[in-house]
Amino acid sequence: MSWRKLGLVFAAREQYPWMISHAANPTAEVLDGGRVRVYFSTRDSNNRSHIAAAVMDLDPSPRLVELGSAPLVAPGPAGSFDDSGVSMGCLSRVGDSLRLYYVGWNLGVTVPWRNSIGLAASSDGGRTFVKASPAPILDRHPLDPYSLSYPWILQDSGKWRMWYGSNLRWGPNERDMEHVIKYAESDNGLDWRREGRVAVPLAGPDEYAIARPTVLRDRECYRMWFAHRGASYRLGYAESANGLDWRRDDAANSLGVSPGEWDAEMITYPCVFDCAGARYLLYNGNRYGKSGFGIAVFD
Repeated sequence: MSWRKLGLVFAAREQYPWMISHAANPTAEVLDGGRVRVYFSTRDSNNRSHIAAAVMDLDPSPRLVELGSAPLVAPGPAGSFDDSGVSMGCLSRVGDSLRLYYVGWNLGVTVPWRNSIGLAASSDGGRTFVKASPAPILDRHPLDPYSLSYPWILQDSGKWRMWYGSNLRWGPNERDMEHVIKYAESDNGLDWRREGRVAVPLAGPDEYAIARPTVLRDRECYRMWFAHRGASYRLGYAESANGLDWRRDDAANSLGVSPGEWDAEMITYPCVFDCAGARYLLYNGNRYGKSGFGIAVFD
């Protein structure tokens, strides 16, 4: 599986008071004419994340042609599940409505954070979004008692399927957590059934987090790209015949760091999408998206 890097596309550099740094978790919405709207998470001076969007033109080479001047989703009021920030998850279309599933942040005292999964919707083609509820649609539960994050959703064979991040435990240090990818189903994308099924477990004692799955269904199988973290984030890959039982094969993914570049330290938070007959991969580099997001094409 050979990816060819096409370069850095965008980095936040204090363009707005709410966009001081970071362009994390880039997520593609394919538009007409070879253009792609990229949703991403950016941070203000208090390190609270907001969700923004920019339009990228892929022809003849990837470049940003439009940057939104206001956040699409902002942190909630004090005490809400997303008062410390909102991070991009995934998109799903229902008729003329576009749903944006996101991660709500609460900073913790005994642990670094607590995350839940929220929903916002757009009825104007993604120009504006309204939160569906002041409460999350997926929160802590006997099967997910600590924290939830990174939703990725496919509407598939008459049902909604979600792969999401879940902490199995917290320890005295961040590296002591066990963060894996789990699976849930729904009939409407709002009410979710979960059985605690782990889709992608940790590979061994040197790995402590698997994050940000992106799943595509090809004719021959389901494919998942994700970030896995030991000493630093790298990209992983897995395949499945049914979307439930996954065979991990990280060596099949060729995208690695580039010494001396914006992605020299880490490769993380992938989003794979198809546009104009080609397959692309959006990803973050150093410092969890502080250095911006770039793009690669599948050769």
